[in-house]
Order: sequence, then structure tokens, then C-alpha cells
Amino acid sequence: MNDIEKGKNTALISYITIIGSVIAILMNQEEKKSEFASFHIRQALGIFLTFFLLGYPIGYFDSWMVSSAFWLFIFILWFYGFLGALNGEKKIVPLVGEFYQKLFKNL
Repeated sequence: MNDIEKGKNTALISYITIIGSVIAILMNQEEKKSEFASFHIRQALGIFLTFFLLGYPIGYFDSWMVSSAFWLFIFILWFYGFLGALNGEKKIVPLVGEFYQKLFKNL
């Protein structure tokens, strides 16, 4: 069984809320760790942490245009990453994907 088939379920779970990312990290801690799953865990965790860290300050702008642009940006990143995991591809999310891969390289 190749690495993509082995880690696909774990990769998909990582995109289901921040709790799913934590569960996926725990699922991928076995001896035969999947690089495909690790890639998507790093992407999903980065997207969720970006949402939580930037979402609160963006809420202080009190503007529906700023808030909806932020929500749309996060949703597009999430959807792009989720589709990549669903299709068995290692596609880096636009703008911030490389940063997530470097930041969470130990996962």
C-alpha cells in the first residue's frame, strides 16, 4: 500500500476543525508515519491557527467587508487543501502554504 492510500483518511480528518487536526496528529504518530498525512496536517493546522489568531483582531474592524473578506480567504484556503487531500495530491495552499510547511516541519 502506498503512502497516499495509507494517509488519506488521516489527511481528510485533519481538515475537520482544529480538533480533527489534533486527532490526525495523534493518528499519524505510529512507527510507519505517512508523509502525505503529515503534509496535510501541517496545512490544515496552519489554516486553523491563522483563523484563530487573526480572526479576533479582524473582528475589531467592525466592518462586514473586512470580516467577509477574511472568512472568504480562510474558506478558500481550507477548500483548496481539502480538495488536495481528497484527490490524493500534495498541493500547497496559496500564499501561506510554504510558511506552514516550514513552521510545522516536526509534525
